[in-house]
Amino acid sequence: MDSTPIKRTVFIVSDSTGITAETFSHSVLSQFDQVKFEAIRLPFIDSLEKASAVASRINRCAQETGFPPLVFSTLVNPESVQRIGEADCILMDLFGTFVSHIESALGVEASDFVGRSHTAGQVEHYERRIEAINFTLAHDDGQFIHGLEQADVILIGVSRCGKTPTSLYLAMQYAVRAANYPLIPEDFDRNSLPATLAPFRSKLFGLSIDPVRLSEVRNERRPDSTYASIRQCRQEVADAERLMRMESIPWLSTTTKSIEEIATKVLDEIGLDRRTF
Repeated sequence: MDSTPIKRTVFIVSDSTGITAETFSHSVLSQFDQVKFEAIRLPFIDSLEKASAVASRINRCAQETGFPPLVFSTLVNPESVQRIGEADCILMDLFGTFVSHIESALGVEASDFVGRSHTAGQVEHYERRIEAINFTLAHDDGQFIHGLEQADVILIGVSRCGKTPTSLYLAMQYAVRAANYPLIPEDFDRNSLPATLAPFRSKLFGLSIDPVRLSEVRNERRPDSTYASIRQCRQEVADAERLMRMESIPWLSTTTKSIEEIATKVLDEIGLDRRTF
């Protein structure tokens, strides 16, 4: 039986950054793990001339591969959408699919304004995000303990379990002021949380990780060290999980979860309001 994976080309077309279409396409296409997708992102397609060039590129791809590529589009201009749709492709028009239904439900017409999701009207949210990012960078890895009362959430866990990337994602995506603080062997010896964190127990959320995976991650940073040894990793993970259970701190393992899943769980457990627009 032929085990060669199916290969398909995916175009992600947007009149802005393409992040929305790319995120949606990843979520949908991840359901088809038997197919290998080659994604090509084409941002800032903000004129009919550029749309025509994209259509030509799509046609060349279809001719070369023998298959019409998938196209995820967040183009607003109807003429540009039509031009792409005329190409030899399978078009997923994300805005077109939903906007008409929302127009009917609200009784108003959409503005059809290119880049609307990134306009100056979102300045307040943008400023909150920048503030949250600055806060998170200043409170990474327990390096600055002052101002923790301003944190929305404080992530705890052993070194290299995913605290920093999760904190930054929460700040960048949801304007959440996320601090993170490492649990170290001295904390386990005392059998208690660091005194610095005690006043903020309600803001704590724990991250853990499979010891084998932790050892792999640490070896990338400090090869063949005690810090990265599987014995050390097993001990620290076991001690951290025991401490979090003892202190009744909600926690999860990051081993098999995406950063999006981890962040969503943190937001849900802590009861934070997600403001994305």
